[in-house]
Amino acid sequence: MRSPRRRRLLVPAALLAGAVALAAVASTQAQTSRSVLAGTKPAWTAAATPAGTLAPTQAIRAKVWLAPRNAAQLDALARAVSDPQSAQYRQFLTADQYRAQFAPTADQVAAVTQWLQGAGLMVSAAGPSNHYLAVSGSAAAAGTAFGTEIGTYVVKGQRVQAPTTDLSVPSSVASSVLAITGLTTFGHVVKPADLGAPDAFVNGTPCSSYYSEQLTAGLPPFHGDHLPYAVCGYTPNQLRSAYGDDDHSIGGHAGAGQSVAITDAYDAPWLRSDANQYSTRHGDKPFERSQFRDRSVPEDTSTTADCGGNGWYGEQTLDVEAVHGMAQAARVLYYGGASCFDDDLLAALSSVVDDNDASIVTNSWGEPTFVNIGGTIYATIDRTLIDAYESVFKQGAVQGIGFYYSSGDDGDNLDAWGVLAPDFPAEDPWVTAVGGTSLAVGHDGSRLFETGWGTSKWALNGSDWTQTVPFLYGAGGGFTLLGNKVYFGFDRPWYQDGVVNSHGRGVPDIGLDGDPTTGMLVGETQNFPTRSRYGRAGVHYGEYRIGGTSLSSPLFAGIQAVAQSTDGSGGRIGFANPRIYHLFTHAAGVYFDVTPQGDHGNVRSDYVNGINASDGKVYSVRTFDQDSSLTTDVGWDDVTGVGSPTADYIAIAAAH
Repeated sequence: MRSPRRRRLLVPAALLAGAVALAAVASTQAQTSRSVLAGTKPAWTAAATPAGTLAPTQAIRAKVWLAPRNAAQLDALARAVSDPQSAQYRQFLTADQYRAQFAPTADQVAAVTQWLQGAGLMVSAAGPSNHYLAVSGSAAAAGTAFGTEIGTYVVKGQRVQAPTTDLSVPSSVASSVLAITGLTTFGHVVKPADLGAPDAFVNGTPCSSYYSEQLTAGLPPFHGDHLPYAVCGYTPNQLRSAYGDDDHSIGGHAGAGQSVAITDAYDAPWLRSDANQYSTRHGDKPFERSQFRDRSVPEDTSTTADCGGNGWYGEQTLDVEAVHGMAQAARVLYYGGASCFDDDLLAALSSVVDDNDASIVTNSWGEPTFVNIGGTIYATIDRTLIDAYESVFKQGAVQGIGFYYSSGDDGDNLDAWGVLAPDFPAEDPWVTAVGGTSLAVGHDGSRLFETGWGTSKWALNGSDWTQTVPFLYGAGGGFTLLGNKVYFGFDRPWYQDGVVNSHGRGVPDIGLDGDPTTGMLVGETQNFPTRSRYGRAGVHYGEYRIGGTSLSSPLFAGIQAVAQSTDGSGGRIGFANPRIYHLFTHAAGVYFDVTPQGDHGNVRSDYVNGINASDGKVYSVRTFDQDSSLTTDVGWDDVTGVGSPTADYIAIAAAH
């Protein structure tokens, strides 16, 4: 990522050399009045097994997030420019105007830097718009700076680290310090949310080129019906057609003049070439020379084992090809974070808003808000982390940038984490949470039906089907938790008033195709262990169907780019939720109401070895609309929000 405005602090601070120096600095720090950052010692440490503390000389890295100035005015402006009923609607600031009014000042950066260096930490960089200071040093220096020790714990079989007490900072800089990230690992490792495989995978046959092309006449009926075989994977032209995108693409808009940013961990070397080959194979335009830009930072190779390494490559490929497929003329800017830890992904988001080139940001990752350990519920995030994220989201809002997050693939999260609660950041009131559907696209590209994505798996057992997994996966959603000191959450935001019947924030806001059984075909360079229909063993291009709300979010990001380009003015929607809900209550027909409808499900034919039929095939039924405790219904629901977009939505979403 390159930005002429980004400033680097070339102020190396040597690590303290010995115990005498450490003791001297610690004594000085101890005499300073300090302010505690409440809740920064994770609550789950009470249920974890202590495993000591980090060695004093062990290296650590962290980010110190700085509070924006004029916070109350920033909150008010972010709401006003996003609200269709406000006189300031869509009167966005430039990045320079934001920095002049709200960004931490050079004096604030200098004061916080002096404190950190005095504790023995190196401040290697000031983040975009002075959002954060990147620091590194020894565990002993970190302990001195933040008034704690860095403990190690074993929880749910994982060895993790976290502060042993709440973090604190000198009172002299407390008003400037918003959060400290990177010191706690459990609950902050983000996994790719797609349901594909990083190694080579090939769809089994038979499969359908459009919905219901091939029926399972030779297999036993399921609940009395011969279900269709799963689609081989929809291509972008089919998805554009089903959502009414083609009406505008044919008119020449197709996202022209718009830029969409994608954040993920790491950076696959074949993103452009795979997307171009995929587009060409399926009758679309490849990227033009300046249409794709990679603004990734160098990868942190020390995190590869924790993050799944190139398991992220499939996620990146899906995101790029889905956005480009839905908005052929839009620019795509890829921001790969240094790791899958949320503070590195948050740093990538801060670069997006500082660059201010993209007005739409799609993010197919998230983390649990709570975890159940031994029957007790503990928060995995704290208010300071939320504040750090929202400082970026609100800067985006006042600049006309909207953030879109996959709602997750574990339904209500009860099976995954033992708690009924949505993922973060999808549940944050300042982002648009995109849920998942099961979409049937007919021979003519029409939407035959669209229902909720929620899957029960049934295996073929002789002449009958036997349920093997009651809940396999499904779109994330639900309501944020509110109440006592254990639980915290978000109040129902103003834009959901009169639509969502809950005291808390309802998730998601909108829904698009996410079911892997009705998913999108993607093309990716993969490592094939043996011959397949794509060629011999080795590393080369191949295609496979993929799903998850990791598909839903970039599909909607592409639709938003097309919507913004329809009037040719290059305008921005910005934070979309107030507009989404305003249209829901004031404009009939802009959303397709996703309800229980269509077939029971589809039959998947899978190769046993995942590559070819040499070891045989297995068949399974994957049902529709059985999403844990979440349900689709008329109007807003906790699987698909207000429903899915239509051509009418695209035509008026960006109108004043």
